[in-house]
Amino acid sequence: MTYPTPVKPVLLRFDGSEHAAEAIAVAGRLLGPRPAVLLTVCEPTRIWSPSDPATILDAPIGKMLAKALEFDEIAEAVAQDQVDRGVELAHAAGFRAEGRIAHGKAWHAICDVADRLDAAAVVPGARGLSRVQSALLGSVSMAVSMHAGSPVLIVHHPAEQTAPVEANRQRAVVPEP
Repeated sequence: MTYPTPVKPVLLRFDGSEHAAEAIAVAGRLLGPRPAVLLTVCEPTRIWSPSDPATILDAPIGKMLAKALEFDEIAEAVAQDQVDRGVELAHAAGFRAEGRIAHGKAWHAICDVADRLDAAAVVPGARGLSRVQSALLGSVSMAVSMHAGSPVLIVHHPAEQTAPVEANRQRAVVPEP
């Protein structure tokens, strides 16, 4: 007697943006109902840098201010709100989703969680950055696509997709002899 192979979960990254919400909806249509882990990454907020010679003397004050203002607790609360909203979106898209918060650099945290889950696919979404913006700011979806051990589904926002696709189609037209 053979037993059905358990379905691997999909890793859905949600950062609260409309682009990420759209990616969840598209992934639901493409990948069908299945288990999913919705991940929000909470990157540490740095208000001081002990390696900067100009701030080396006030670094202890910066650390104390960060604790007094409870930046970490605020960031954690915002991340939890994003997870809750993302799980609702994932359920609406047909996923049996649970939410998680990871800490650290976004692309690295996403790849780590995907590896630990043995994810069937990773859906990082796309923020709609231009090539210049991606080069300057970095692209989480690009980094995930290069480093993930699972297939990666990058969903581009339809508004950004229309103009370049049409322009490329027009350039690709070859006149008939």
